[in-house]
Amino acid sequence: MTETPRVELTPAAADLLRRLRGMHGPLMFHQSGGCCDGSAPMCYPQGEFRTGSSDILLADLRVEGVEEDISFWISRSQYERWSHTRLVVDVVEGRGSGFSLEAPEGVRFLIRSHLVGA
Repeated sequence: MTETPRVELTPAAADLLRRLRGMHGPLMFHQSGGCCDGSAPMCYPQGEFRTGSSDILLADLRVEGVEEDISFWISRSQYERWSHTRLVVDVVEGRGSGFSLEAPEGVRFLIRSHLVGA
């Protein structure tokens, strides 16, 4: 039996990550539990966002054309709320606020969630 990945990427998200990787080097995601843009996944150069004991490494994402995995971290409190879901990272038009690398591109990453087993 194959296990469903906890985090997946849409083709649009994978395309954007390939572009961002070319501009910024190795990447990582962090998903906080804040409101508004704080609930969007933020993409940073790998290691720029400091993770700690209040964060969980949820997945190492493979993107075709990207040499290394892209780590996907989530705050422990957000993980507790979303532990029953599968997260799909997508891209939508419109600029979010914050320090996520895609902001200057006129798009933003967005999480779409599905119940595990649904």
